[in-house]
Amino acid sequence: MRLATYMVAPGAECGVYFFGSGQGGSVDANLDRWIGQFLQADGKPSKAAAKIEKRTIHGWQATTVDVSGAYTGMGGPTAQAGPAMPGYRMLGAIVAGPQGSVFFKFTGPAKTIAANQAAFDKMLGSLAPASVAGK
Repeated sequence: MRLATYMVAPGAECGVYFFGSGQGGSVDANLDRWIGQFLQADGKPSKAAAKIEKRTIHGWQATTVDVSGAYTGMGGPTAQAGPAMPGYRMLGAIVAGPQGSVFFKFTGPAKTIAANQAAFDKMLGSLAPASVAGK
């Protein structure tokens, strides 16, 4: 379920999703799907071009992904992929919380994503359990 959509600039948005405990699929399945929404100009798999990192944010495990290329959009069983949009980039994060994972997917033109990468990282760094955030 999409919790929020932040429109950062024309063509660039950050979607936040939460499905509940044990829902939403595995980290690897989501990363594979997200990365698969990008095509590389040289025809090589986008997985080879994606940068995946693991980190801890206030005790929570987070996996981030950074991938660029021609973005084909959401796709999936209920939506068809649109025409590829070259020059796009995605910063994604999956944060494992105590009541289920929270998914962040920030997509748009590569220049727009680059200009807002520090803000995205700051947002992720601000995530904290209620007991920490309330101090």
